[in-house]
Amino acid sequence: MAAPMRSHAKSCAKTILFKRHFNRCPKVIKLQRKSASTDTSQYCMDLVRKSDYESFLSALLLPQSARASAFALRAFNVETASINDNVTEKHIGLMRLQFWKDAIAKIYEGAPPQQPVAMELSRVVHRHKLSKRWLTRIIEARAETLDAKPYQSVEELETYAENTSSSLLYLTLEALGVKDVNADHAASHIGKAQGIVTLLRATPYHVSRRQILLPLDVTIKHNVSHEAILRGNAEQPVKDVIYDIASIAHVHLETARSFKASVPREALPAFLVTAAVEAYLRRLQKVNFDVFHKNCLKKESLLPLLLWLQNKRKKF
Repeated sequence: MAAPMRSHAKSCAKTILFKRHFNRCPKVIKLQRKSASTDTSQYCMDLVRKSDYESFLSALLLPQSARASAFALRAFNVETASINDNVTEKHIGLMRLQFWKDAIAKIYEGAPPQQPVAMELSRVVHRHKLSKRWLTRIIEARAETLDAKPYQSVEELETYAENTSSSLLYLTLEALGVKDVNADHAASHIGKAQGIVTLLRATPYHVSRRQILLPLDVTIKHNVSHEAILRGNAEQPVKDVIYDIASIAHVHLETARSFKASVPREALPAFLVTAAVEAYLRRLQKVNFDVFHKNCLKKESLLPLLLWLQNKRKKF
């Protein structure tokens, strides 16, 4: 009886030693890392597809070398942006944002937390040498808006859009290997336009939660009360508020385009987001700036074509 047991023990020991040697083999380690990278990359892609479909479509048209990086950056944006919608108490939201603030610090120390987006973001950060300040700025901007209070002014809204949407574009440019002051200027204005349009598109959702985030200086200008907006109907003064805010987004788009002749061609894929921004502004104009109109609540069915055409024509 003892002999078979000793034989079995030796066999087990050999198996364990073999596995240890096998797992330490450089080729195996490389394959394991590649598998982990593939898993986290797919996770980010799936998250963006589910939560930010417009960005998902835009990222698909980026060069292969920057595509996975764009998905990681957008996944990070989804993670931080969704906190406000998923918590009911500010201190919980701050705790979740603190996790991401700590995660960014650990990523730049070379020790990311074992969270799929953080792990993939770490690979992207070190692959492209991305600037830490843009990631940190996004988190800090999210923290400042956890109260879901109205922006005091259009300028405050523009600052928030610069700190979030524009920061993402700066990071995307870095992932594309673009370092150009004119591209940065264009990204700044495109980000502001995108941030403003995001607020307009989200207004019906905010109203459903009895929240008003539209800038106070514009609502006061047109003598529009929060109750009037919360009723969710398209009274003319409410339309005037939406018109003013949408016009500011349009001005930012046009200002960005004034840099087109000086922007490197390599930067253009980062600016594909303008297709969705402009498509929404056109729909809003067609319904006389009724932000609650059904046509403004649905997805742009032609967006894939619009993105393809914009990419093919090398414009923004």
